[in-house]
Formats: sequence, structure tokens, C-alpha cells
Amino acid sequence: MYTINGKEYPCCTSVTMGIIGGKWKTVILFHLIQSPLRYSELRRQMKSVTERTLSLQLKQLESDGIIQRKVYTKKPPLKVEYSLTNFGKTLIPLLKAIAEWGESAVQYSANMKN
Repeated sequence: MYTINGKEYPCCTSVTMGIIGGKWKTVILFHLIQSPLRYSELRRQMKSVTERTLSLQLKQLESDGIIQRKVYTKKPPLKVEYSLTNFGKTLIPLLKAIAEWGESAVQYSANMKN
């Protein structure tokens, strides 16, 4: 058994899926690979996610140390940016591999129909 933040996992793959699993977390992380983004920029790129879900997923990723939330308060309006932490950046090869596999699955599915 593996224990992280009080949660128990039966194997190391379940640790990974526990942290980045779900419909939206990998999408959020994939968008943050290129550069930090504001909440509104993420929302624009993820049109079908609800505000509540996006907010919850961002908070979970932040609490797991995968992303960081930086608040700029020097001058109005308040600006908040999300970016990958150094720990979160270790997921980049995995996220790219997941994206490549997804593209292959789409191609495979299209070929099966022909």
C-alpha cells in the first residue's frame, strides 16, 4: 500500500491516477504545459467544463502540489495565474504520451469504421 496525504492506494499506478485522474485534470495540465494561464483563459479553452468543476479541480491539483496559484495584487484588477510546479512539470512526458495515445485511438477508431 502507498499513502499520500492520508489517502491509501493499492499500487503506484493508482497513486498517479488518484492525483491526475478524472475527466478534467489532465486537460487542465495539458493546457498548462506551454505557459501559465489565468482562470478565464482556461475556461475559454475548456468550454464544456463548469465553473464549479474547474475551480474544484484547480484546488485539488494545487493541494497535491501539481500546480501553483499566483496572485498579482500590485495594481487592479486582481490577476491570478495557474502554472505547473516543478513537481507538476515531471508529468509533462506522461501528459504528452497520453495525448499521443489519444490521437492514435482516434485514428484507430476511424480506421475501424472504414
